[in-house]
Amino acid sequence: MRLDKYLKVSRLIKRRTVAKNASEAERVLVNDKPAKPSKEVKIGDIISIAFGKRVITVKVTQIIESTKKNDAALMYELISDDLKEN
Repeated sequence: MRLDKYLKVSRLIKRRTVAKNASEAERVLVNDKPAKPSKEVKIGDIISIAFGKRVITVKVTQIIESTKKNDAALMYELISDDLKEN
């Protein structure tokens, strides 16, 4: 599944266009490398997303084409949710 679609379906980012823009701005890393929106996400990948000073890191546990809001959290395992200090 494409990275931008995965971020939307898993509800880590609310809209696919926002996920695409974040990826293009290199605020999304897959396995510690900047990733384009078209990057194929696989089970076991580590995704880090920078939201301003907040960085969320998750591990992909499932890939589901479409899901309900309650099941979206099953698609990933939260590794860390940190605030960057300046």
